Amino acid sequence: MPRQTPLIRDAQEILGLLGFGDKQTNEMAALVLLALADLGPRGEWSEAAAPLRGITPIITFIAEKFAVRYAPNTRETIRDEAVKFFAEAGLLLRNPDRPDRPTTSGKTVYQLEPHALTLLRSRGTRSWKSELARYLALRSSIRAELDRQRSLVQIPVTLPNGATITLSAGGQNPLVKAVVERFCPRFTPGGVVAYVGDTATKHSHLESDYLAALGITLGAAEKMPDVIIHDVRRKWLVLIEAVTSAGPVDGKRRLELKRLFRSPLAGLVFVTAFETRRAMQGFLGSISWESEVWIAEAPDHLIHFNGERFLGPYPDAMPTSAVSASPAAKPPLYNDQAVADAAHAYFVSEDPSAK
Repeated sequence: MPRQTPLIRDAQEILGLLGFGDKQTNEMAALVLLALADLGPRGEWSEAAAPLRGITPIITFIAEKFAVRYAPNTRETIRDEAVKFFAEAGLLLRNPDRPDRPTTSGKTVYQLEPHALTLLRSRGTRSWKSELARYLALRSSIRAELDRQRSLVQIPVTLPNGATITLSAGGQNPLVKAVVERFCPRFTPGGVVAYVGDTATKHSHLESDYLAALGITLGAAEKMPDVIIHDVRRKWLVLIEAVTSAGPVDGKRRLELKRLFRSPLAGLVFVTAFETRRAMQGFLGSISWESEVWIAEAPDHLIHFNGERFLGPYPDAMPTSAVSASPAAKPPLYNDQAVADAAHAYFVSEDPSAK
């Protein structure tokens, strides 16, 4: 670690005056602030700037200017214990160059908020105390304005019951919106949307009590699918993964989902959603058999991957308590002929000779 310079100590003091806690006023947090102000060891606060910098460029700047080299696995610490708090407090802007960039994107960048930059430039001048008082007085309105701007780029999603939720912009969320608004009325009419995930907040819509009534209790750390729909009439729980870059229902994921959502009251149906056929092509080799694929650009169709039935639970994913032992309880080849006819399903068979 470098010898503490007056500028580092000054940065720590400033963060303390802004009300940040111990982890956000330590040396690492101070170096992050200096990196985002583009100030080296001999810099002056009056020279503070506001470059766009991601976590890796911040680490690189600190190494080059202050000779502090953080290990690659420190990225999360810097983000979660410094940058995240600074952004939530309105000290930093997240992705001002592209507000719809997904929060989880590796291209995420941060920049000093203009009022904060003005405050830093006044440090060491006669106006510092008045600028600090002014900034603290404006802080809540600054945060409110940033929240308003973020809400402008959110994606509204209308649930089947008419309620509206919002998702953060970017990532797979536009595809999630298409699943809820276009897949549901076509293939699970009258279904209940029990869960919708969000790339930024993880849970945008979660009906935990509803799932509990189906015998499903989930821990906070569980890896959820992107959308969960309960087809009440047919007693199905439809688990959907919306894929734009990774994460189709492959064999491993199918087993995980089956373990998580095993229910005595609903059979499981596994669906992978893509935006286009072209987007699907790179995943054809990994999509699980006995699952379905839905493509947003052709919303009336499903692609069926092998098995004896179209759009329905298989024996290994049936409700955990038997409904009936009679032959009449066996699901027919098409669980709902009207839906099947409308879907124009394409069957993808594991047997190359099958027609």
